[in-house]
This record gives sequence, structure tokens and C-alpha cells, in this order.
Amino acid sequence: MIIINLDVIMAKRKMSLGELSEKVGITLANLSILKNNKAKAVRFSTLDAICRVLDCDVSDIIEYRKDDGQ
Repeated sequence: MIIINLDVIMAKRKMSLGELSEKVGITLANLSILKNNKAKAVRFSTLDAICRVLDCDVSDIIEYRKDDGQ
């Protein structure tokens, strides 16, 4: 299963969702969908912008956890 750790990185950087939304250039609603693990897809350009703004790596934001039950 894919886990989005955007909220963890944002907390470490002391950045609000609104501030990240402005700096990345995507809507607050779309960023919220991503943050809450509801997104079905994410553009590489969006990941690039998020990583640039948060000064992090993609692996800090996206994590794969093996789903033992399936």
C-alpha cells in the first residue's frame, strides 16, 4: 500500500497546507486530497514542486508498505 507522509514533512518544516498550496501552485483542495491519502494519481511536476518547497526527497513523502493481508 502507498502511504503519503506529506503531513509529517509539513509539520517538520512548520508549514501549513495553505502556505504549501501557495508556494507549490496547486489548489488547497487538491493538496488536501493528496495529504489525506485520497489521491488516485499525482503528477511528477507536482511532486517536484513539493520536494523543492519542502526541501525533501520523494521518499520522504511517499512510502510503500507491504500489505500482509492481501
